[in-house]
Amino acid sequence: MAKRNFYEVLGIEKGATEDEIKKAFRKLAIKYHPDKNQGDKESEEKFKEINEAYQVLTDPQKKSQYDQYGTADFNGGDMGGNSGGFDFSDLGGFGDIFDSFFGGGGGGGGRRRGGPEKGADLESTLNLTFEEAVFGVEKEISINRSESCSTCNGSGAKVGTSPRTCDKCGGVGQVKVQRNTPLGSFVSMSTCDKCGGKGKIIADPCNVCHGSGKQRKNKRIKVNIPAGVDTGNVMPMRGQGEAGSSGGPSGDLYVNIRVVNHSIFKRKGFDIYIDQHISFSMATLGVELKVPTVDGDVKYVLPEGTQPGAIFRLKTKGVPHVNSHGRGDQYVNIIVDVPRNLNEKQKSALKLFMEASGELTDDNKKSFVNKIKSNFK
Repeated sequence: MAKRNFYEVLGIEKGATEDEIKKAFRKLAIKYHPDKNQGDKESEEKFKEINEAYQVLTDPQKKSQYDQYGTADFNGGDMGGNSGGFDFSDLGGFGDIFDSFFGGGGGGGGRRRGGPEKGADLESTLNLTFEEAVFGVEKEISINRSESCSTCNGSGAKVGTSPRTCDKCGGVGQVKVQRNTPLGSFVSMSTCDKCGGKGKIIADPCNVCHGSGKQRKNKRIKVNIPAGVDTGNVMPMRGQGEAGSSGGPSGDLYVNIRVVNHSIFKRKGFDIYIDQHISFSMATLGVELKVPTVDGDVKYVLPEGTQPGAIFRLKTKGVPHVNSHGRGDQYVNIIVDVPRNLNEKQKSALKLFMEASGELTDDNKKSFVNKIKSNFK
């Protein structure tokens, strides 16, 4: 069976640069590598094919020969039978990719597993009242986390003893494993089975943490909430998470803010909105109102003839900007209440008003109360 065009095998155009060839090969090699597709004969043959194409197209002499004559195998050699003809480390970081997929590259050193590791992050939810969120507050939260064992100081070893270096991996936490495949012999790194990847062996474990070097403890932490926070805000507290391993730093604690709704105030961004109910006569004649704000009641002079739905602004009576200067505003939405269940004196007074306004005539028999109600619907 005739061989496929090497450019087609790698999915590139003729005239591709060396970097483009390497990039194409890298992508396909990860997909079809035998270590990833063990027992898959089709993937194995595909890998041989792309390997052969790669070796030809990255060799200037063979590439020139192939481009001119359509073959580079003038000596009858089989270039696809073994992967030993190239070094994965030549591909610029390709060895690291093979480490992550297949447990090792072409025999290079492994990453040290027993080194310092940062502890896990934690999350906590903190409920605040509307006023606490607006003005800020100091709160205390309780979390359950792992901390460095106070008995062995995090070593995991019994007091008076120390962990010893693993004699199998030499403290690296990994050992080399050689695997023979149809493409040749591959050396990869595997977690040391004697120390579990820690690089150290504890002969006499601490009787408190049992060799883990950590203890579960309930911790109360003070949290300073700045003015202006809102639901959905997250406060990071560095170093307040789980304890690290092998001398690594502790993780972080993320405090999720949740603000309880207020019975009067509604918040939009840094502005506050409020509904203010007034009577028909107050809207008509004007009046000095006492308006509630988060700072306390303030006086506001309502002008004569205020219409239902009018909105007035109280500057800087809103929410402070978080960690900066300035505040939002408060908006007062006027709602005019139509009177109900009027007594005779009130009805007479409104009737006189309607007559003086020319609204109550012989041609208009509609009840004056209904007339007023219809005007304010």
